[in-house]
Amino acid sequence: MTSSNPSFDTDIDSAGSAALRHAETDAELRACWPVMQQLRPKLTSADDFIARVQRMRGEGYRLLAAWQGDTVLALAGYRLQENLVYGGRFLYVDDLVTHDAARSAQWGARLIEATRRIAQDAACGHLVLDTGLANARAQRFYFRQGLLTEAIRFRCALTQGATA
Repeated sequence: MTSSNPSFDTDIDSAGSAALRHAETDAELRACWPVMQQLRPKLTSADDFIARVQRMRGEGYRLLAAWQGDTVLALAGYRLQENLVYGGRFLYVDDLVTHDAARSAQWGARLIEATRRIAQDAACGHLVLDTGLANARAQRFYFRQGLLTEAIRFRCALTQGATA
């Protein structure tokens, strides 16, 4: 898979007193940590999270967040990729989460729509994401957003080089 990281306008959407923009600095990533921790509880610390995001940026990873002042309400981590499965470029959503206190405010839907626009602007043919088979609430949400189930992913743990 290959990836690219084009420059997008960081003030993508706004609603009320909150706006969607990319988290670029370490301070902005640190502000994303409490929300990401709700989705990824195996992450051990904000410093670990920031270090991982910095490494993943080399593969095109970006974090788009819903900001209310300096507070993150929701976020979507994504990357632009290309493979043979989807017949070209696609946007893969690695992470999508709304803070428990900000649920039912449509931030998830806004982030899906924003990533759709980013994908279209980057000439991608698909938006792709994974969710756990047991995560029925997320599956209902994705169906409401127009996403369809197309595959089942298989995996196995490897003993060398494995990280959480």
